[in-house]
Amino acid sequence: MSDLNNNVQGVPWDLSSEYESADCPAIDADLSLASELMDQMTAQNSVLLSLLEQADGLGVEEAVDGIAAAREIHRISEDVRSLLGNPESYADCCMSVDSRDEAAQMLSGRLQSYQKRYTEVSQPLSQFLDLVSAEVIEAYLDHELTSATRFVVEHARKRRDFNLSLGEENLVSGLSQDGIHAWGRLYDQLAGTLTCDVLVGNESQSMGLAETSGLLQSPDDRTRENAWRAINESWGAQVESCAAAINAIAGWRLELGRRRSSKSPVHFLDSPAHMNRISQATLDAVLSVAEESIPLARRAALLQAKAHGKERYGPWDQRSPSPSTEGEDRSIPYTEALELIANAYSSVDPTMGEFVEMMAERKWIEGTVGPRKRPGAYCTGFPKSRTPRVYMTYTGGGSDVITLAHELGHAFHSWTMKDLPDSQRSYGMSLAETASTFGETIVRDALLERAETPLQELAIAWEEMGALVSFILNIPTRFEFEKNFYEARQERPLRPDELKELMSRAWEKWYGESLSEPDPLFWANKLHFFISDLSFYNFPYLFGYLFSLGVYAKRLSFGDEFFPRYNGLLLDTGRMTAEDLASKHLNVDLTQPDFWRETVAMLKPRVNHFEKLVNEVSV
Repeated sequence: MSDLNNNVQGVPWDLSSEYESADCPAIDADLSLASELMDQMTAQNSVLLSLLEQADGLGVEEAVDGIAAAREIHRISEDVRSLLGNPESYADCCMSVDSRDEAAQMLSGRLQSYQKRYTEVSQPLSQFLDLVSAEVIEAYLDHELTSATRFVVEHARKRRDFNLSLGEENLVSGLSQDGIHAWGRLYDQLAGTLTCDVLVGNESQSMGLAETSGLLQSPDDRTRENAWRAINESWGAQVESCAAAINAIAGWRLELGRRRSSKSPVHFLDSPAHMNRISQATLDAVLSVAEESIPLARRAALLQAKAHGKERYGPWDQRSPSPSTEGEDRSIPYTEALELIANAYSSVDPTMGEFVEMMAERKWIEGTVGPRKRPGAYCTGFPKSRTPRVYMTYTGGGSDVITLAHELGHAFHSWTMKDLPDSQRSYGMSLAETASTFGETIVRDALLERAETPLQELAIAWEEMGALVSFILNIPTRFEFEKNFYEARQERPLRPDELKELMSRAWEKWYGESLSEPDPLFWANKLHFFISDLSFYNFPYLFGYLFSLGVYAKRLSFGDEFFPRYNGLLLDTGRMTAEDLASKHLNVDLTQPDFWRETVAMLKPRVNHFEKLVNEVSV
């Protein structure tokens, strides 16, 4: 990594291995080929369409032609997904760095018609596989082209009673591009164009949302609070648009659920639980243990407040740094952060550290600061090359190092699975957070071992306590709001002031006396509530956090066998439910609170140690 600039800020990523630009001929070629392949799918669909009306009564012999057509459609569709997914990832990457990138915006808009068509030509296969008998499914899966899809097919069939007719499903998918997804895109555009007037010291500065969010890592409490209030002021000016968007997105989902409830009722939590491949029993167990753990998490929040010389935790303190080195240069240069992460990853297995070095050397990480950058961090990938990319705004704060470790965990997970069939490379978000949070823990513990003074220990433990507060208080706060919102939205759209009230009550329930004031506009400034593809983008984080800690605890008991087991667990995430995965690799039952309580118990001595450090440096 010596060739990288040692500036504090991160460097731009390299997307040239995929395309030269958003309007280059290579994209046209991919889309042209995708269109040709979809023509082939349409031709094969004629066979399936002739069988759909009596699909559930077909025997294997009667379904021979349909089985052959279904296998061929599956083969072609994997290529189409890759050809469409690649330019889609490229456009998203470009717009994340520059929200006003016109070429990328045009490409994104252009892709909508292709995605709409792909969804339509894929529906007959989905319907056929959902409707036919178990005997026909076995015959379909008994082939080298389709054997790897067993879990995906069988998991999808669990919701077969909620299917609409083929015509209705096509109508829903067609309308969604300019319906629910349009509202999500509107929010993304708002987030990328908002500016904030922030008081930094005694000077007011205008900056983009991502830059302003970076100030939430300032060691100065006043600066953090000013940045938080500036962000809320900017979003407050857009509150009517945000309310319209969140009501429309939720209303769409609720109405679609009502339409799908012909055989049995569809609850608004059914789909996110299914997509995350966890049962309601597991979700209930996780949330119940989180609620039991409120006193522990509030204690951590109050200790962080005490360290900053305050009585209570402020909503602007979620990314606050340790005050232990206040007055010193607290920035960690980008290359140093990468080396720290690589060394920490290597402590688990050398291949993990080598992976981080490869990501850095190939410049597959975007870490620059820019006025048009979208806020947040994520890991994405390109289906054709099966290579990951990490996106963030790196400014040198301690939480940036942990964020980078988190996203590189996602990337390692993706890289581990790159040689698997496409059908086994997609996993629920609950399991996606396992590798990322595991990566955070590795880095924190490695840094703690290197600490030489209580001040240094505090700085490292601080990040761990920040994660504890975030996952056990903030994530359930988001869940509480979204659950209550969906329950109310079943009756009517909610006004901005009602949304603010729901949000405030959720903050107060989980943070209680530890909080100086709630964040009533959190529903507006949090992207997760506006993701059109997936609702309840919150409880998987809590699951992943606690599950990964449980996995991490196995390092000692498994010894040299740990990494092969861990690697095997990651490989299986795309072909198992969370419950089956945990049973196979960890010998635990996720539907029972015991595993989750044991995991939380691991955190108690860490909070005790943190309290000791806070008291030592406060003397």
